[in-house]
Amino acid sequence: MFQKDSYVVYGMNGPCRIVNITCLNVPGCDRKRKYYVLQPAGSSGSTIYSPVDNDKVAIRAVMSKKEAQNLLDEAGTIGEIEVRSEKFREETYKDVLRSGDCRRAVALVRTLMDRRHKRIAQGRKITSVDERYLGEAMARLTSELSIALGKSREDITAALTDRLHASV
Repeated sequence: MFQKDSYVVYGMNGPCRIVNITCLNVPGCDRKRKYYVLQPAGSSGSTIYSPVDNDKVAIRAVMSKKEAQNLLDEAGTIGEIEVRSEKFREETYKDVLRSGDCRRAVALVRTLMDRRHKRIAQGRKITSVDERYLGEAMARLTSELSIALGKSREDITAALTDRLHASV
């Protein structure tokens, strides 16, 4: 069980702060069942209620400072993800984000940044699907890394982008 005021990564919502652990007084709910009251990072107006014993949505602790620094240091050496075919491109992107695996998310960002660079060199635009998943992957990565390292998302974005561009 996680503790109040700690940060977790909750499913597809990304990093969240546990603002409370409580039983809900809501009709139809088991009043003895404990819930995490989660506030998504960077979104003070949203609240998520998740049973402590929930086995349907993945929940894990935000990476440690050491893990975050190692991931950032190794970002330039992480390869691209493999997309079986254009038909399965978006499904592959979704699978990477659903996995919650930060190394795979870095690989997705690398893939999408390289793909954008190649398309621009050909005089074409990045696809809306690629743009959407690049933004989502970057947002999740930078949010978790900024929490773990105690730095701003802007600083993390710059550091990650520099490492990925330096290795191209």
